[in-house]
Amino acid sequence: MEKTIIYIHGKGGNAREAEYYKPLFQGYNVIGYDYKAQTPWEAKEEFPIFFDLVSKNQKSIMLIANSIGAYFAMQALTDKKIDRAFFISPIVNMEKVILNMMTWEGITENDLQEKKEIRTAFGETLSYEYLEYVRKHPIDWNIFTDVLYGEKDNITSRETMLDFVNRHNARLTEMKNGEHWFHTEEQMKFLAFWISHNTKS
Repeated sequence: MEKTIIYIHGKGGNAREAEYYKPLFQGYNVIGYDYKAQTPWEAKEEFPIFFDLVSKNQKSIMLIANSIGAYFAMQALTDKKIDRAFFISPIVNMEKVILNMMTWEGITENDLQEKKEIRTAFGETLSYEYLEYVRKHPIDWNIFTDVLYGEKDNITSRETMLDFVNRHNARLTEMKNGEHWFHTEEQMKFLAFWISHNTKS
């Protein structure tokens, strides 16, 4: 096949999730990517190597990316030749995500700067280096992108998602009662319909 889709999972996910998308993209080779990167700067090192290997001699390359996988893709693949992208619950403003987690834990920016890293009660480790990095490297993404967003997303607010869509070459679909993690039967049916509808337009 000369048409390929790269699937980039979110946190806690894996490349096997790509199997779900194979029936939805007839005529495409759908490849799941199990990456090791934990930070956007690691993604910038790792993702382009995989992308260049997979995209060699391909007429068409598309992306499907989930949550932080979409954020990493926007940081690492912005200058690559990608026909279009499908983002599911993408993290589009990492600075806000980090600042929100700091607020939940009662952590000030001075606290984080002084300690460098702070482990939260909900299992995340906040890093001042990470916060500084995302501030210095805002998203610059110009690839036409369809975004699927759940009304009850607890990571990214609707206002933040709308701001991203309006400033980038993106089109938003919102699922009523949808969550950040699309996983229920109803949510996966909606996701399949979203892909089917948007691949025709």
